[in-house]
Amino acid sequence: TIVLDAGTGLRPLGERMLAEGRTEATVLLSHLHWDHIQGLPFFLPAWLGGHRLTFAGMPGLREALDAQMQPPCFPVRLSDMSAALEFREIDALRLGDVTVRAAKLNHPGGVLGYRIEHAGTSVVYATDTEHYSCPDPHLVALAKDADVLIYDAMYTEAEYAGRVGPSKVGWGHSTWEAGVAVADAASVGRLVLFRHDPQRSDDAIDALEREAATRRPGTVAAREGAELVLRAGGEGRRAA
Repeated sequence: TIVLDAGTGLRPLGERMLAEGRTEATVLLSHLHWDHIQGLPFFLPAWLGGHRLTFAGMPGLREALDAQMQPPCFPVRLSDMSAALEFREIDALRLGDVTVRAAKLNHPGGVLGYRIEHAGTSVVYATDTEHYSCPDPHLVALAKDADVLIYDAMYTEAEYAGRVGPSKVGWGHSTWEAGVAVADAASVGRLVLFRHDPQRSDDAIDALEREAATRRPGTVAAREGAELVLRAGGEGRRAA
């Protein structure tokens, strides 16, 4: 079980892991801003003996996770968790027959993008990253020929440039248009728009999905509960 970031979705994932009898997981943390780590205190497997959890990411990982669980912010500490916890800085990682590679992307305080490869398939996760004037060459290299690219599409180009509302340049997020450019430059199979603006309605996201799919057929917007099923030699999709 490989988990990307530790936001509030970690709580229902923990309940599902317990129901399915899964006792091990590796959590790949893109960065340590609170919206990416605040699910950890509510992750039930972390509180149970007999479970083993590995957290991988940038330097200072354990200290940051420990800091958010200090009184008066939280009543119990990271050290009170009963699961076996391991913390690793990551450049490359081997998990059985799964290979994970990381690359530094653009976000205030730093962020890591991840490429996960297994059985001839590959997924790239690029959240909280800014594109600036051209596709990030580090991300293009990481995503080269990937089956799926999950990309930060928080804004439209008009919103990012300040033609609609205040400029978002320097805020550390990207646009669906930049996602299309990265996917094209890297010859990605399918683009998944992710990290939606919390002020955008579902109907508005549906409209962006349609527009993006016109520009790049097969592009979809990430949805809660959606599943992408990857098969060597061809990618399929079904809804959970």
